[in-house]
Amino acid sequence: MGMVLGKTILVTGGASGVGQAAAGLLSAEGAQVIIADLQDEAGAETVKQIAKAGGRAEYHRVDVTDYEQVEALIKDVATRHGSLDGAFNNAGIEGPSSKIIRQSMEDWDKVIKVNLQGVFICMKCEIEQMLKQKNGGSIVNTSSIAGLIGVQGAAIYNASKHGVIGVTRTAALEYAKKGIRINSLCPGSIDTPMLTRLTTASEGLADFLDSVVAIGRKAHPSEIAEGALWLLSERSSYVTGIALPIDGGFTAG
Repeated sequence: MGMVLGKTILVTGGASGVGQAAAGLLSAEGAQVIIADLQDEAGAETVKQIAKAGGRAEYHRVDVTDYEQVEALIKDVATRHGSLDGAFNNAGIEGPSSKIIRQSMEDWDKVIKVNLQGVFICMKCEIEQMLKQKNGGSIVNTSSIAGLIGVQGAAIYNASKHGVIGVTRTAALEYAKKGIRINSLCPGSIDTPMLTRLTTASEGLADFLDSVVAIGRKAHPSEIAEGALWLLSERSSYVTGIALPIDGGFTAG
């Protein structure tokens, strides 16, 4: 029996990286997965792979920074599937890698809009829907170890990911008695296209990141997805308002 059998779960940023791994894992555990992303080809391919494995998924082109698009998607999903039982708000971008004085206001607007405003919009629409349901729901937001500690060269990204934890904790307190659990994940280095872009741009960064992780390697996206699966399932029924590091021991040092 799957951990999320019969649940309808939204995954933003579900066409690549951790979101893609989570979509596959959730479908394998019995969920109807709704993938929202802006990568049409990768989204369609992800749905195809899930179907091939016997799972159920659909792809929707949605910009998480656009309130009306997100609201329309969630209304459509709830109408067609009867409910929205879970959501993994995972869409995000890395932004520039430079000291704060070199980061521009355009950089600020872009990163905050996707990483923080996007999560806020998704949560707002998801909670509104979950309040209409008898069984509430579970929401997981992707923060980062950069939401727990400072990371030089990533001031704006840092701010956005700290913000995700703050809004997660507040919403968790506001809706705990309504049967809606809201948590965040704080991944460390993950072997994804985003990290590849960063390490390609900065010589020696890949080796440095591996050296400061106690386990000594990057995470596979599926290792982060397992955390999302647990938080979205009833197995974590007494867990809300947490920021869960999945970082190979990085924040322990």
